[in-house]
Amino acid sequence: MRTSITVSDGARIAVRGYGGSGRPIVLLHGLMGRASTWWRTARWLADHGEVIALDARGHGDSTSPVPGPWRTERFVADVVEVLETLRRGPGVLIGHSMGGLHGWQLAATHPELVTGLVVEDMAPDHRGVTAAPWTSWFEAMPQVFDSIAQVRDSFGWPRPSVGDYFAECVREGPDGYRLITPHELAAGIAAEWGERDYWAGVRVVRCPALLLQAQDTRIASWQMAEMARLLPAARHVLVPDTGHLLHDDAPECYRELVTEFLTGPVG
Repeated sequence: MRTSITVSDGARIAVRGYGGSGRPIVLLHGLMGRASTWWRTARWLADHGEVIALDARGHGDSTSPVPGPWRTERFVADVVEVLETLRRGPGVLIGHSMGGLHGWQLAATHPELVTGLVVEDMAPDHRGVTAAPWTSWFEAMPQVFDSIAQVRDSFGWPRPSVGDYFAECVREGPDGYRLITPHELAAGIAAEWGERDYWAGVRVVRCPALLLQAQDTRIASWQMAEMARLLPAARHVLVPDTGHLLHDDAPECYRELVTEFLTGPVG
């Protein structure tokens, strides 16, 4: 199933269904990603419910009449409006990085829509952190890629999972392949994270939560352990030998942890 939902400000949010039946399992991708980056994970998640993945506005096939960057509250409102329009919920939210932030903020503000929450490698407080090093990395990349193989090679060192991720996040045009979400827009979205913290949202989440932290990034640092301490029903796991794309770097471990979570208190 592929469709799009028009939300209150006129944006069209692309939605992809990956099959399954029963309670909704909603997948929220990371910055510059799209619903299709969840493809491998979505196939086995369909054993545990109806799997739905969204393209955040400015990503994938979603569009917005209002130019970005947009605040976190707008992204969260998009997910709420999509779920309400599709009459899906309550269900489990699974979010990677930016999607994890959107997931716990939604669970905080609309607890009636969320029975469980999986957050992958995201922290509530990045104040003082800028996107400058990350922006410089993107500026050193080609603006146009000759092939998907070049996308994989350009982004796939030292972890091939990053190359595979960005291979899903380009679109072919007359001159070659370009990133669907320009890095300048992504940097503007991330800039908000460097100016505020989201601990207030964490503190009011009441559903069961699984917090998965990658070993080789500093994005989550000590904060995911603190999140687990604050939440009433949370498990925090540091997954060895993983980078930021934990679900692709350790797919079997990720599957085992998430399956245990889905068949436990949220089952």
